[in-house]
Amino acid sequence: MRVRRLGELEAEIMDRVWLWERPASVREIVDDINRGRTVAYTTVMTVADILYRKGWLSREKSGRAWMYQAVRSREEYTAALMQDALGDSQDRRATLLRFVERMSREDVEALDEALRTARSERPSGAAGDAL
Repeated sequence: MRVRRLGELEAEIMDRVWLWERPASVREIVDDINRGRTVAYTTVMTVADILYRKGWLSREKSGRAWMYQAVRSREEYTAALMQDALGDSQDRRATLLRFVERMSREDVEALDEALRTARSERPSGAAGDAL
């Protein structure tokens, strides 16, 4: 499954829902966005509905308002984008090498730790055993 990068307002909405880690109304989201720039309630309502239809948000009725909550974490979204980018490569090994060469020492250490964790959690014979 290909994951398309979120649009500007989609990302702003998701940032808040991810940060708050709780159901949020369109009014709450609009009020928070309007602290930095002006956006119409109906615009946020439309984009939240689009995110719901795309499967990024779940929603539940609370009185007359919909309460929206993230279906996937920010980390799952980012990982899917990275996987898609890697999938476009003709030479995955070279692409990974170039990616790691550009990483900070801290990020390389975090990657190394993630690989150790993945190796210890992955059952023998599972897909991706090359870790």
